[in-house]
Amino acid sequence: MNTTHGHIWLHRVLALAVLAAAGVLAAAVFAAEASKGHPDTAGWEPLFAPDLSNADYPEGVWSVEDGVLTATEDKNIFTKKVYDDFILDLEFKTAEGTNSGVVVYCSDTKNWIPNSIEIQIADDWSETWASKPRSWQCGAVFGHLPAARNKVVKKPGEWNRMTVTCKGPIVTIVLNGEQVTVMDMRKWTSAEKNPDGTDIPKWLSRPVAELATKGHIGLQGKHAGAPVWFRNIRIQTLPAE
Repeated sequence: MNTTHGHIWLHRVLALAVLAAAGVLAAAVFAAEASKGHPDTAGWEPLFAPDLSNADYPEGVWSVEDGVLTATEDKNIFTKKVYDDFILDLEFKTAEGTNSGVVVYCSDTKNWIPNSIEIQIADDWSETWASKPRSWQCGAVFGHLPAARNKVVKKPGEWNRMTVTCKGPIVTIVLNGEQVTVMDMRKWTSAEKNPDGTDIPKWLSRPVAELATKGHIGLQGKHAGAPVWFRNIRIQTLPAE
């Protein structure tokens, strides 16, 4: 290698190192900003129109009454629109034994389970879900990353607030004013084992690192026989950098 080529190669390596370090720093700054609690959503757009005209869902399953959205079956509702960088803010209420979820970055609404990120909603106060793996409990990225602690969710019948911030591969979850989860999707390179060594459920058959960082947003319906209710579902898109 001659001296000129050597200098060019060194400059390229240094430039890549600087870019990588900047990416890590930007992710850390973004996570810190997203941890500040729930945002002021005044002026934000509703995720779904009052008549659900901008949603895809099975007829007769999902309905809105007095601003509260709920389902009678275990079938999802999805936005027709695709979102990439955004903040989603909503309230939800569980019943005894509720198991539901907020779905983001969904690239295939017909086969959504392996092709999206699911933020778990669950009645952690019930023995059914309290005895499950931590990544199956409320505020977790289902099957992949537990919330920092459990039972941040309120008891059945009380309204909870959740803010989900998605910026590229960084997904941050705030539940009832407390940051509970921060995921860097790039770290989940296996479909069998999580970075902490725990097993990934077999039905989550794609590595998270391979998932798209844009897609439809959805809500899971009446799963496990228990209802869930949603209200004040609002979204703010984030500007491209």
